[in-house]
Amino acid sequence: MPRVLIAAILSIASILFSNAALSQAETGSEQLRQFVRNSKTAEGDFVQQQLRAPKANEPQDKGLKVVRQTQGHFVFQRPGRFIWDTQKPFEQKLIADGKQLILWDKDLNQATFRPAGQALASTPAAILFGESSLDQHFDLVDGEERLGMKWVALTPKKDPNAKGKSDLPYTKISIGMINGLPKALELTDGLGSVVLVTLDKIQLNVNLPANRFTFYPPAGAEVLRLN
Repeated sequence: MPRVLIAAILSIASILFSNAALSQAETGSEQLRQFVRNSKTAEGDFVQQQLRAPKANEPQDKGLKVVRQTQGHFVFQRPGRFIWDTQKPFEQKLIADGKQLILWDKDLNQATFRPAGQALASTPAAILFGESSLDQHFDLVDGEERLGMKWVALTPKKDPNAKGKSDLPYTKISIGMINGLPKALELTDGLGSVVLVTLDKIQLNVNLPANRFTFYPPAGAEVLRLN
C-alpha cells in the first residue's frame, strides 16, 4: 500500500479516535447540550420498559421488575415533530406534527387527536426531541457514571407564573450519554414506577420528506378529537 495512502488512513483514524476521546472527556451535560443543539433530525430504534419495585410478597433482592416492554423505531425533527413507532408486541404510533399529538392504534383501528402541550410534555420522546434548548426548561446536573454512561439529571425549572404543578408527570428524569449520543432515559413518577428507554442505531441529521410527520387515518377508522 502506498505510503501516502497509509498516512491518509492513519490521519483519518487519528481524527476519529480523538473526536471520540474528546466526546467521552466531556461531562454528560455538555454532551447532552451538544446533541440537542446539533441534531436537527434523527432516527433510530428504541426499547421501552415499564419497571416497578417488588411487592411485599415478592423477593426483595431482585431489583426492579419489568412489567411491560415495547420496542420500535423513532424519527424526529426539531422543533416538536416526532414519530414514536411501537412495532412489538403491538403496532401503535405516537405522532407529533408540531401542532397536535396523534395516537394511532392499529389493533383498535382508532386515531386520537389532541392539542400539543400538556399531552406532549408527558411523553418521554418530547424531552429529548421537542425543544432546541433544554436549559430553557430544565436545570442539568451531572450525576454518576454507570453502565458505561455519563448520567445527567434534569430538574424542571419552576415557572413563577404557574399556578399549578408542572405538566410533567415525572419526579425524576435522567439521561445516559455515550460518545455524544443519548443511550438511555430513566423517568420516575410520584409512585416510584420507572420508565426506562434505551436508544440504539441513532443516525443524526438525516434527510426527511416534507410530509414525514403527516398522518391521515385509514378509511373506516374511528377518530377521536380531544380538546
